[in-house]
Amino acid sequence: MHQAQSSILTNISRRQWLQWLAATGLGGTSLAGQAALAIAAWPVSEQLFGLGVASGEPASDSVVLWTRLLPSPQLPLLAPQSVQWEIAHDAQFQHIVQKGEAPATPGWGHSVHVLARGLAPDRWYHYRFHSNGQTSAVGRTRTTPADGAPVQRMRLVFASCQRWEHGYYAAWRHARADDPDLVVFLGDYIYEYASPKANATDAKTQALLSELARLQPLPYPRSLQDYRDRYALHKSDPDLQAMHAHCPWVMTWDDHEVENDYAGPDGVGNATAFAAKRLAAYQAFYENMPLRAAVAAKADAPVSSALRHMQVYRRFSWGNLADLMVLDARQYRDIQACRTPGEKSNGAVNAANCPDLARNARSFLGWEQERWLAENLENNSASRPSSKRWSVICQQTLFAPRHYPNGRTSTDSWDGYPAARQRLIRAIDQAALRNTVLLGGDIHQNYVCRIDNPEAEGRAPRVVASEFCGTSITSHSGTTQARVDAVVARNPHVLFARCDERGYGLCDITPTLWTTQLRAVDDPLRPDSGARTLARFAVEDRVAGPQLA
Repeated sequence: MHQAQSSILTNISRRQWLQWLAATGLGGTSLAGQAALAIAAWPVSEQLFGLGVASGEPASDSVVLWTRLLPSPQLPLLAPQSVQWEIAHDAQFQHIVQKGEAPATPGWGHSVHVLARGLAPDRWYHYRFHSNGQTSAVGRTRTTPADGAPVQRMRLVFASCQRWEHGYYAAWRHARADDPDLVVFLGDYIYEYASPKANATDAKTQALLSELARLQPLPYPRSLQDYRDRYALHKSDPDLQAMHAHCPWVMTWDDHEVENDYAGPDGVGNATAFAAKRLAAYQAFYENMPLRAAVAAKADAPVSSALRHMQVYRRFSWGNLADLMVLDARQYRDIQACRTPGEKSNGAVNAANCPDLARNARSFLGWEQERWLAENLENNSASRPSSKRWSVICQQTLFAPRHYPNGRTSTDSWDGYPAARQRLIRAIDQAALRNTVLLGGDIHQNYVCRIDNPEAEGRAPRVVASEFCGTSITSHSGTTQARVDAVVARNPHVLFARCDERGYGLCDITPTLWTTQLRAVDDPLRPDSGARTLARFAVEDRVAGPQLA
């Protein structure tokens, strides 16, 4: 798939960028008493590798190496380019273990996805790219321990939701200092919204501007090139680039990679137009993420074909320590309860007025993915000699129920698919796993919860899993702590909930203990912000449910 439209990043010169700043009234100015809107923090790079490097999809013998070439007036990249790659034991590349050549074509946004094979298990490597006389930054990556190999420790960062305007990416700088083995990103890597007009005079927009850290000139995306530009914007951030270069990432998506609250084939507006838009967004996601080519095996399928064309749900193993099942909660789900196709989501409904909410036939993951997940859980039953200590379900949003004081039910989270949630709880319970932990994001709030199975055959609900739902890297929560506290008061399985912090989750995993630190930045409006540990919880081996550590 190829778009003739030129990239904004290609066509906007530094002079034009400054002219845009002046036209918006923000070139060198500040809003009195308000947060500085540092639009100029987006560099229009003329470096071929200006979007950085990344790695992902780690296995015991392979890893994906990624980069995307950035066009410039000096090198417009109108034809396929040859990119050389190297992977070595050392950052100086004195001991190169593999090297090769890969194409970067206009039809795939000049992205490069190298599957480096034949690597040794459980070790770190360094990698880089060369093309047209330029050399990329050096990235660091690693392979996983061999399946079943004894592992004593794993450090994992999980994060989501990094809206550009809502803050700087200082959280990534601190996550890098925490030196994880792996980053699991749970969705909303980009946001499709356009920035408000900086020169607006109405009070509502001025109040909104006061809460923003920076603006950007990109329009609401509709085409493949629009989505490509949106990724280039986010990837221009130096802290995000440095985190990608530090260790491998495992990626999944949520809604804003396409459109807010979309559900499977259902978006806002004309169905055919949305299908084309979704296909463009999916291709841009693949182009900009360190994913295996098999994930996008059908990404060039015609719009009229079946819409299941990106294999985003998948499984990763970390020796005998952990099984990570990464889910896709957007591509296959049924439309939200009582939502009219083509219209926006209701957000929340009164259950008494929405019988569709409780319908058993509705799925959050799609039936094929539900079966896949149940089979993987069963295969990791504690009764099996090959089972892993920790079964980790990496998914997009809060899994535990939230009963609100106003009696309404959220329709876009698992609350909106109660039968599907109970099927997964039942699958976890019946699989008799040694330990189960769910990781989530999406809601821009920190939640720590017990997962109970209410189907306890006349007994009290049984705790079957632990949940850590992380806040956003930058995105606003849209609620108040008083409202969150009122929710906690009505939901005894919620052990901790905060909406007023931005940050990420840091997990240290050993055979006998899982520890999660909820890390928070001091001020997301400052690129040099400090960070702190907001709370620390632990899960003991064979003891379901988090405990304050």
